[in-house]
Amino acid sequence: MPPWLTLLLLAFSVLLWLLGSANGDDVIGLLERLLALGALAVVLLVARPLALEILGVGVALWLPRAYNGQAAVPLASRDDVLIPF
Repeated sequence: MPPWLTLLLLAFSVLLWLLGSANGDDVIGLLERLLALGALAVVLLVARPLALEILGVGVALWLPRAYNGQAAVPLASRDDVLIPF
């Protein structure tokens, strides 16, 4: 993929994400964000830019982890059934 097309898709993705965030209509905003993620996925999967891949791995490692035992302790006075996952 040529670099100009990669930059164009990245700019398109950022623009759609910002438009989706600013849109008052939830459905259209969600559609614009999904299109932005689709354009970003095309860039990441087809163009294979190493800097963006390293940035993505860094963000994934920076995110908090889900630990066992984070579920709320069930109250004995409740009659429902809590199935732990």
